[in-house]
Amino acid sequence: MKTLVTGGAGFLGSHICERLLEQGHEVICLDNFFTGNKQNVEHLRDHASFELMRHDVIDPFKVEVDRIYNMACPASPVHYQYNPIKTIKTSVMGAINCLGLAKRVGARILQASTSEVYGDPEVHPQPESYRGNVNPIGLRACYDEGKRCAETLFFDYHRENKVDTRVVRIFNTYGPRMAPDDGRVVSNFIVQALKGEDLTIYGDGSQTRSFCYVDDLVEAILRTMEQEESVGPVNIGNPVEFTIRELAEQVLAKVGSSSKLIEMPLPSDDPTQRKPDISLAKKVLEWEPKVQLADGLDLTIPYFREAITQ
Repeated sequence: MKTLVTGGAGFLGSHICERLLEQGHEVICLDNFFTGNKQNVEHLRDHASFELMRHDVIDPFKVEVDRIYNMACPASPVHYQYNPIKTIKTSVMGAINCLGLAKRVGARILQASTSEVYGDPEVHPQPESYRGNVNPIGLRACYDEGKRCAETLFFDYHRENKVDTRVVRIFNTYGPRMAPDDGRVVSNFIVQALKGEDLTIYGDGSQTRSFCYVDDLVEAILRTMEQEESVGPVNIGNPVEFTIRELAEQVLAKVGSSSKLIEMPLPSDDPTQRKPDISLAKKVLEWEPKVQLADGLDLTIPYFREAITQ
């Protein structure tokens, strides 16, 4: 099939492009390189079935494709709060442009939504039926509400215009090709430990997250696109829960660093708990994560070791 991956030079997008090419598909990678990186797809540039297009999803575009993976949007607080208006435009106008294209060419389209649609959850773990606890005027709202609105658009296009849609809600993911400066907790801790700097914990480190290795997550995304049972939303992530302090201690042990843990004030609207209920993914995708955090860190740390020395 001919496939468009928006945000295709980003962390997740580049892994999706790679997997699709391995499966024999043609791939158009569309990215404006705000957070995406050409180096993430450099090894794909000479592939006969790969095309790289510099473009912003906020602006309309036309291509003839069978599948669309809409992965375009800054996904870390540092990046999406840098230009919050641009962030919400990317989520909302990007979704409109991608859905309009899917409607015109009859393509199936998948939206990369996020666990952030649950906000600071009052239900734990979070099932897809939970409607969330989001602050619509907070510092994180540009991303949280942008993604919520994108989901609304996907379901309205599906109901009103019969567009063939899929929606996944992605929980914390890590692995090679994360930007060293993206501000997410796994990359922060690994980079700080490798540089011999103190690890910054926000709050007392008791807040929890569930960390999914990128290969597991990409497998779930591809399965969601091709299954016929559910349009979603489908939670995808690792249901094994860790405190932030536990993650920091694992990173220090893996790197062999003597860095200390330094506590800083908790950012506004930072969720205290985050863990997916993946019952639906198990049922409709026949999927659950295989890579445990300790093994995933072993696969990720060498990438950052090389990245920060370049």
